[in-house]
Order: sequence, then structure tokens, then C-alpha cells
Amino acid sequence: MHIHDLIGIGFGPSNIALAITLEEKRQEGYNVDSFFIEKQPGFAWHANMMLDNTHMQISFLKDLATLRNPSSHFTFINYLHQKQRLQDFINLKTFFPSRHEFNDYLKWAAEHFDDRCAYGEEVLEVLPEKRNDEVALLRIRSRDADNVIHERLTRNLIISVGGRPSIPECFAPLKDDPRVFHSNNYLGEIERHESAKRIAVVGAGQSASEIFMDLHGRPNAPQVDLIMRARAIKPSDDSPFVNEIFNPDFTDFVFSRANKDRAALLDEFWHTNYAAPDLVLIEQIFNVFYQQRVTGIARHRFLRRHEVATAHALPEGIRLVLRNLNDGGEQVATYDAVVLATGYSRDHHKSLLKPLSPYLENFTVDRQYRLLSTANFRPAIFLQGACESSHGLSDTLLSVTAVRTDEIGEALLSTVNQHGCQQPDNTIRAVASR
Repeated sequence: MHIHDLIGIGFGPSNIALAITLEEKRQEGYNVDSFFIEKQPGFAWHANMMLDNTHMQISFLKDLATLRNPSSHFTFINYLHQKQRLQDFINLKTFFPSRHEFNDYLKWAAEHFDDRCAYGEEVLEVLPEKRNDEVALLRIRSRDADNVIHERLTRNLIISVGGRPSIPECFAPLKDDPRVFHSNNYLGEIERHESAKRIAVVGAGQSASEIFMDLHGRPNAPQVDLIMRARAIKPSDDSPFVNEIFNPDFTDFVFSRANKDRAALLDEFWHTNYAAPDLVLIEQIFNVFYQQRVTGIARHRFLRRHEVATAHALPEGIRLVLRNLNDGGEQVATYDAVVLATGYSRDHHKSLLKPLSPYLENFTVDRQYRLLSTANFRPAIFLQGACESSHGLSDTLLSVTAVRTDEIGEALLSTVNQHGCQQPDNTIRAVASR
């Protein structure tokens, strides 16, 4: 069986950026045989949140390559040039392209590596391959849409699977009810609820705000309750000095701190990334509720300082018991649909790597995002987007992606050179069995 130098799980922005980094290092004479496995049938980036008139919250200069190599073929600027839109984009006078356009940029970049990615395969587990008393390789087992199992061997691994929907505990019993769904599936699910008259949106961040405005503008004119624990919708702070926490060199500062200090930094700047919509979007929502006061027609409700105490599935709808956090009072409301804009958890790598846990030191990473391991474990395993507690708030964002992949690339090259690089093999061989 062919042995890869590196297999990547997931082929979103982080691993695309790594593929770009390794390709540019190959052009410099370094050759790493890399391959990626992606669960989705084709490239897609937040496909179910591609709402009309939504834009990026981050500068286009923080793309897949610019901060690492401004002359790269894979910059957003060159993408615009290749698409013959550079001059028109300049005339927009913005740092923040539409989400649709940035998605197209990412897809354009990903297409350069179609021969190095298996789409439509879900990785099931990562197993140790032992040579005597030493773990020398990793066996990656994945399943495709036809339920065919594929197995591949690799010397090193990088996991960039993004976040998984975080579902509040009170909604856990309703996980199979199609009337309750996460914002991650919003566009795909809301089309099934075109006749819904009452909809609840739970959350206080960018996604909740965008979904509220999208529902407000829909032709079936549903009545929407925006439910959040917060007293007010707070805007993201993107002022220059605060934005320095997303600079790559700030990662060094965070990583060098003690755990207590890291936690304090995350707490201090939490609202730069979480529950922090754009100010323009907040103003739009405020205007919706203001116009209701003008007309006297109260179509929507803003239930601030409320939490969902319990949720029950009834034939006539989803019944929520809503607790007022100011006075403890409760009210009951029934909805045709409930959208959970409740964020993401980023610990899926632990279940994927469970068979390797005896060799890993409590899933702790070093500065180069490599999991610490025992002396008899040779493979390097890197994480992208799962190191916020050790590397800072920028870890899940595009801000450090280009620079991070350079750091990982250098660490990977050091590991590969110790074991010897493999020549590229254009025919990826896998063991498949039903």
C-alpha cells in the first residue's frame, strides 16, 4: 500500500492553505506527498449561510496566502485578476468582499488540488500501525457515499475539520425533529418550512442576526422571536488596537503565557469573535423593531435576557418554556420551527484520535500545533482550528491561517526529512471493501 508523507482530514480553508504552502515549498525543491480527505461531496464553505447581501467580517488581505507570501498565485488579488474583476473590485472601495465572492475564491483555490483530495468520504477513525514497539505509521479509515471503506497509510496527519454544531442540552431530545435545526443547516432547512408562521431564533451572534433579517424579508412574512440571554446585541470590536490580538505575532504572546493568563486573555477579548455581529446589522435589526413601534404592528419579538428552560415536541409545534433572567418568570410559546444559532464545538479530533489516546499527552499541542506524544510514537499530528485555548482567539479564524500553515509546513518538513521524503505517486492506492 502506498504510504503518504501527510494526510489531511478536511479540505476547508485551513487545509487548502496548507496545500498551497506545500505546493509553493515544492517549487522551492521540497517534495511532500500530501493527500486530503473531505466529507462533503465537493468544496463548500458555510454553504447554508450564503445569505443575500452578507459580507466578510475580515479583510480580504487575510486570505489563504497574502500574509505568508504576497506574491503567491493564490492571493485574493490574483483570483480577482484571473476572473477579470480586479478593477471593478477596486472601485467598490471595500476590504470586505461578499461572502459569495469569498466562497468562490476558496473554491477556485481548492480546484487546483482536485487530484490530491478525495471528496465525499467521511473519516471514521485513525489507527496506529506498529513496527515492533513503535508506532511508525497511521492508518486512516474512511467511508464514501456508497459505503465503501477506504484505508490509507501516512507518516503524518493534520486535522482541520472545523466546528461541529453546538446544541444546547435542553434541545438534545429533539435532535431528530426536523423542526429544530442548527444555523449550520439554515438555508437547506428553511426551504422546507416555507409555510412556517412562527419561528424562534436562539442566539446573539452574527448568524442569529443574519437569520433574523433573512426571515424578516421572506415573502411568507413569518413572525420571529429573537431569543438571547444577553441584555443587548453587542457589536464586534474591530478597532485597530483590539484587532492586534488577531496578528500572527500575538499567537507567540498567548502561547507563552500560563494557562490562567491565557484564560484571562480569552475572556477579555471574547466579544471580538463571539456573539458580536456587525454594527450595520445591529442597526438594521434595531430599525425593524423601531418601525414596529411606529406602525403599532408587533410582528416580531426581541426576547432579550431570556433563556430556553425546556423544549418539547408537540404535534402542533415545538413548545418552549422561556425563562426571564431578570425576574425568573416563565412564559410558554409554540413555534413551527426553531433555529439554533448557538455556535460550534471544536473537539471532534478527540473522537477521531481516540485509538491513539494512549500515545498522546492529553491532546496538548506545542507552538507548531503538533500534538505532544510519547517517545515511541513517530507520526506528527497537527491540529488547525482546535487550539484556541493555547494559541488565542485567532485560531479559528482566517487571520492567522496563511502564517500558521507556514509554521506547520516547516515543522512537517523537518519531520519528513528525518524519515526521508517519498516521491510523488499520482495514483493513490487504497484498500476498499464493502
